[in-house]
Amino acid sequence: MAEVILKPTGNFNLTVEAEVVTPDNLAGKSTKEIEELLLWQGPTEYPLSDFFSVSGSGGSSAEDTTVIVEGDIPRVKRIGQEMSAGKVIIKGSAGMHVGSGMSGGEIIVEGDADSWAGMEMKGGSLHIKGSTKDHLGCSYRGSWRGMTGGRIVVNGDAVNQVGGGMSGGEIVIGGNVENFCGIRINGGLIVIKGNAFRTVGAEMTGGTIVIGGCIEWFTPGFEMTGVETDLKFNNIECPGEYKKFAGDYAIPQKGKGVMYISCERNECL
Repeated sequence: MAEVILKPTGNFNLTVEAEVVTPDNLAGKSTKEIEELLLWQGPTEYPLSDFFSVSGSGGSSAEDTTVIVEGDIPRVKRIGQEMSAGKVIIKGSAGMHVGSGMSGGEIIVEGDADSWAGMEMKGGSLHIKGSTKDHLGCSYRGSWRGMTGGRIVVNGDAVNQVGGGMSGGEIVIGGNVENFCGIRINGGLIVIKGNAFRTVGAEMTGGTIVIGGCIEWFTPGFEMTGVETDLKFNNIECPGEYKKFAGDYAIPQKGKGVMYISCERNECL
């Protein structure tokens, strides 16, 4: 597999829009052709070589191309956006919209990621080894349709509106989340191994949410339907005892989603 190695060298005082940095766009290109790709910074386009040193060239196809970013790029947006195949490895932190709209391939972020990671993702795999911010796997503003396929794994924490509007795919968070996790979801799976603050599953009409920790403020509109033990969803295991709820009954004449809440961490429910 061919490797394209990008090392940050430029001035990132203003954020840089780097949606061209995908295996799809770099496949079949020489080092010089990659250096000449244009990135927006503010109102002006600049060649990629103004911001990154480039070594290597693209493979014969996206599937045969790996992009490696060697360093932190928290001010670089849209890496891996709309990619369909291949691999992107960011050896540091990533900016907003990493993996947004991706339909295939694999992205690994070895540090943290900013907001909107995996926004409206359709397929593939996004693994953030650190933490991320708001709107992970969410629908964009003005849209009701979030993530539809693929898998997102975050080792650390996320913040608000994880998986908002999702209808397919899987999100697994190793740490904690805050507000509106799973708002308006109608399909797919969200597993939170840590705690959630409030409004989990608000307005959900389908899909499954699992909370392995404590929910500070439980969402009205859910009805307990039983208790289940040692949950498993494909290869995602959730050991322990869980209270099972259906809802959100605040949304009339709609299908209902399922929420599993740790018995041990939520004795008051």
